[in-house]
Amino acid sequence: MLLGLTSSDKSHNYKKDMLFSKELIFFWYTFAVLDVASLGQTSDHSSVFSVPGDYIIAGAFSVHSETMHFISSPEVDAFERFDFSDPGYHLIQAMRFSIEEINNSSHLLPNVTLGYEIYDTCSESANLHATLDFVSQQAFPYVKMQNNFTSYRPKAIAVIGPESSDLAFTTASILGLFLVPQISYEATNEALSLKRLYPSFLRTIPNDRLQVEVLVLLLQSFNWTWIAIVGSDDDYGRQGLQGLYDLATENAICVPYQAIIPDGTNEKGAEEVKKIVHSLTQTGVRVVVVFSTKRVAKVFFEAVIQHNVTQMVWLGTEDWLLSPWISNIPNIEKIGTVMGISMKQVELPGLREFESIYSGKNSSSQVENCCQICHKCRSFSPQSLPTPSDFDRQVSFNVYTAVYAVAYALHELLGCKSGACSRDTFYPWQLLERIRNISFTLHNQTIYFDKEGNPGTGYDIAMWERIRESWSSVVIGSFRQNQRRLDIIRDDLKWHTEDNKVPVSVCSKECEAGEKRLKTSVHQCCFACKPCPKMTFLNKTNVYECQPCMTHEWSPPKSETCFNKTIEYLYWTEPVALALLSAIIVLFLLAMAIVLIFVLNLNTPVVKSAGGKMCFTVLGSLVCACCTLFFYFGVPTKMRCMLRQPVFAISYTVCLSCLLVRSFQVVSIFKLAAKFPMFNDFWVKKNGPIIFIFTSSAIQIIISVIWISSQPSVPTEVSDNFDSQIILACSESLSAAAVLEIVYMGLLSTCCFVFCYVGKDLPENYNEAKCITFSLLIYFFSWIAFFTTYIVYKGKYITAVNILAILASIFGILIGYFVPKCYVILLRRDLNTTEHFQTSIQNYTKKKSCN
Repeated sequence: MLLGLTSSDKSHNYKKDMLFSKELIFFWYTFAVLDVASLGQTSDHSSVFSVPGDYIIAGAFSVHSETMHFISSPEVDAFERFDFSDPGYHLIQAMRFSIEEINNSSHLLPNVTLGYEIYDTCSESANLHATLDFVSQQAFPYVKMQNNFTSYRPKAIAVIGPESSDLAFTTASILGLFLVPQISYEATNEALSLKRLYPSFLRTIPNDRLQVEVLVLLLQSFNWTWIAIVGSDDDYGRQGLQGLYDLATENAICVPYQAIIPDGTNEKGAEEVKKIVHSLTQTGVRVVVVFSTKRVAKVFFEAVIQHNVTQMVWLGTEDWLLSPWISNIPNIEKIGTVMGISMKQVELPGLREFESIYSGKNSSSQVENCCQICHKCRSFSPQSLPTPSDFDRQVSFNVYTAVYAVAYALHELLGCKSGACSRDTFYPWQLLERIRNISFTLHNQTIYFDKEGNPGTGYDIAMWERIRESWSSVVIGSFRQNQRRLDIIRDDLKWHTEDNKVPVSVCSKECEAGEKRLKTSVHQCCFACKPCPKMTFLNKTNVYECQPCMTHEWSPPKSETCFNKTIEYLYWTEPVALALLSAIIVLFLLAMAIVLIFVLNLNTPVVKSAGGKMCFTVLGSLVCACCTLFFYFGVPTKMRCMLRQPVFAISYTVCLSCLLVRSFQVVSIFKLAAKFPMFNDFWVKKNGPIIFIFTSSAIQIIISVIWISSQPSVPTEVSDNFDSQIILACSESLSAAAVLEIVYMGLLSTCCFVFCYVGKDLPENYNEAKCITFSLLIYFFSWIAFFTTYIVYKGKYITAVNILAILASIFGILIGYFVPKCYVILLRRDLNTTEHFQTSIQNYTKKKSCN
């Protein structure tokens, strides 16, 4: 039967349980008020075993167990339903053993003897009968029974048990009214921790909430995210199933199938169990958590074996994992790997010997005692009792611990530290207060109770292992409650699979690093994978979305983190920068050398033909342009970015204006003076060259000022061009003034080139036009190369390309225009004479007249 449990169902069941508990408490209270005295008269015959003592501890154990027979309505005990219970028998011996050990101790309760009354709680009615006997008092008058039990002294000072949570609810409700301490050794239901309902309930076994937490940790440790959960049809199974489903879902573990196992003893129930097993095989899960009591788990696994389900992993709870009821099922070895949670395995020295001695004493009379309450039990002989199983030994230690908790509390309450106990009168609530606050060590185990009455112990993780013809449990890990940590020993684990490898139970394989999930089903464990693109990363807190990196970060494709981008600019000390700086220094020294040569030879024909004093203006502007190159190195600043381009543009405009004037003058002298004498006279007499140079430079200055004022170049971080780099550069704004500045320089250079082309056939000594043409060609090619590179490359070395373009423009003029003049001045002095220049002019005139 498939049963999906929702949070609303859980809330409804909880409210229903609360209402039922209040009604039941009221009934029990009324019953106790009316009949507790009469019950006290016959209570001596209700216990299975009893030994007198100064203080009596009551024990509730299932000496007989109800066979698999579920009823839908209350009925009087059907005695034929009960079988003798081996575990219950062993637990009785554990309680007797611990009390005798305490009584024989000289330091724990000196001069005080503990007695016991042990009851067989084989059914709900027997459990209720025993509970009322716990709180009874001999010849207690009706009139003194009040709704205030602070001064009430029941027959038993404390109760150990009962076994199941269902029975513990009844016992805890009644004992809570009298504040009689109750310590259960096997009741795990989480609701029993509610102190407002069950104020005197404690236990030496962790509750189901902790068990659910450990099961989820176990699933996570082996990466099992696609599981099924089945539970028994009782409070233990239903609440465990719902709690495990909720916590598993919170931790990204998907549960495509969950079911409640019904009664399998009748035909309808058996058919439902078959359907559950068949549905399990259809879901594709390899891991099934069975949150069930041992009785129901036996029915379930018998059906699993009948359906030949193999190669599975079955995770068990502490109730059935180590129970012989399950491990002794025929062919159980075929179902796969069985592992899960068990209580801490602690060996009790002397218990086995105590049982063997007890089995030989008065066996016949004790057999009769065992059958007093739940009659018609099957005959047995104590000599035929099996050796205690691992499960029996674990629960036996819980019983042992519970008895010692009462003893240590009595030790403090009676002032036994002095060497003799006081035997003072005390009330149950005083003992309860001491038990809640005790802390002691028992067989290397620290024993204490938290504020909810739960122990501080953890769990063992056990796995079934086949040894010869029988199953045995092997501890493969442990859960430490105080550290909230699960430790698993993964070496040499024997998985009952074909390849002895850890079974895989997932809906979809985990995505690779940096791949996000795309949902393909209602279950979050079923997904496809898609790589995160570059400049994004996959945050583990959200595996379904790729998060974008910050502007100063970058990431490659399929990344789980972003990296800081490297800051790039043209460093002063890197090789490229050092090479450029060397070229700038060479250029600067070359310009200074030319200036010196021209100063020393100012009145020679070569210097006069080059432009005379105007040459110093050209050289000065080139030196100024050369100085702007230092603004391109290092971290860009606001001042550097704002000045470097306008200063270069103004300096080079002055240079181009001078070259334009010089080329125009040469052409005018040889070609325009004869045709336009008045224009030539006006140009010379009215200082046309100076006016033009000044005007042309002023225009460029005005354009640059407008550019700086409106939209200047500023330092900026360019992060769009490279994934892993941030380029520190000056912004290259394309404002109208910036474009006009470039266009104006292009216009001047074009006009200069035109005049030079017109004067290409002038006298050899007046070859300025050819020299300027060569210089301008270098200028044009360098800037064409720069703009082409700028279009295709945006890295930090675009600054170096810009420097190269400026260097080429300056070198072009120095080498193309001035170096030939220096060559004549220094090495061809015979050509630097007035006679040579006059001869050249005469030859040019004769050639023109012949043409």
